[in-house]
Amino acid sequence: MEKWSRFNIASVALGFGFLYLPIVLLVIFSFNESKLVTVWAGFSTKWYSQLWHNQGLLDAAWVTIRVGLLSATCATVLGTLAALALVRYSRFRGRVLFSGMVYAPLVMPEVITGLSLLLLFVAIGLDRGFWTITLAHITFTMCFVAVVVQSRLLSFDQSIEEAALDLGATPVRTFFAITLPVIAPAVFSGWVLAFTLSLDDLVISSFTTGPGATTLPMKIYSQVRLGVTPEINAICTILIGIVALGVVVASIVTKRREVQREKDERAAVAAIG
Repeated sequence: MEKWSRFNIASVALGFGFLYLPIVLLVIFSFNESKLVTVWAGFSTKWYSQLWHNQGLLDAAWVTIRVGLLSATCATVLGTLAALALVRYSRFRGRVLFSGMVYAPLVMPEVITGLSLLLLFVAIGLDRGFWTITLAHITFTMCFVAVVVQSRLLSFDQSIEEAALDLGATPVRTFFAITLPVIAPAVFSGWVLAFTLSLDDLVISSFTTGPGATTLPMKIYSQVRLGVTPEINAICTILIGIVALGVVVASIVTKRREVQREKDERAAVAAIG
């Protein structure tokens, strides 16, 4: 095994420090006693208690959670169906166009995506608000789910599905009894990714929002322009905790399902042998 040089170690340390040190400082100063976010005056949790009395931030957080849950769920369903179409039906008319439309939000600048969706909603006369933000989030998170699920389907052993069909199972039953349990870790990972992206989005939400539909990133951005307060540090720390918890849970679920799948495969091979 090749040993790392001091230069490599220093480069990695500086890179991770540049990425994560600001987050660590934000979490630390969320427990600061002082109102000055850059001056440490002792440990305190009062800003978390005051956060629960900030109705503006609470309303924005509730809107963000509702949009995230709904958009992530819809994006997971549509993204999984899109991945199935791209993997299982490799030859159908318009496949190239369909593939391009699915993957376009991955490379499209968010400003262009948000502006185009705004023009669409205005053209069809749809009032901007909660549902326009939700539709916008479904549009740009669906492609991420499709990529994650498609990568799992490419390594999927289709002989298992063929065996189920030969035994008389319908295609729908085969999907829910065979395919979905196998690709469930990828589907769940796609849902977590979609929820995280929706939770974090600012640009597209700014274009598609309306009265009474202010998301938490938009609320935080509007307050930060007037100065960072300890309450913002507190709410950001809570968001970091939620995202970190989701990543950990997704990793544990994926690992356990992979271990169970390997056990089932070994048991099946042993039974055949």
